[in-house]
Amino acid sequence: MMIRKFVESDRCALREIYFESRKHAFGWMDASLFTLEDFDYDTEGEVIWVATHTNTPVGFVSIWEPENFIHNLFVHPEAIGQGVGTELLNACLKRIGRPATLKCVKSNSKARRFYLSRGWIVVSEGEGPDGKYELMQFEDET
Repeated sequence: MMIRKFVESDRCALREIYFESRKHAFGWMDASLFTLEDFDYDTEGEVIWVATHTNTPVGFVSIWEPENFIHNLFVHPEAIGQGVGTELLNACLKRIGRPATLKCVKSNSKARRFYLSRGWIVVSEGEGPDGKYELMQFEDET
């Protein structure tokens, strides 16, 4: 697996990953409202890193750098459990400042377990358009 910066030729594959991943994991949302173009809107202005396997994108992470905020981390459903999310998260954390933050929708129990098992802590709670969420934070153990 390789992690590299987004190039425009990745767009179609990442749209598909975003679309399929949300359909697969976001059972509390109406999937009929998802579109391929959601990727464009939801990552606008963000730095995107892409995980590839045999030159094929299998996941991505997008970061709002001014706030060290991880906005999206998605892995194609067929690549779940193969370490893609961990590799993307580690690569991202090497490149952004601290504290790093992200919001995890409380209904997304798998994502919540993923982040907590990797040293993220819940610092506050809130509610947004996708439901109740936890603001999580990560700091190096130095």
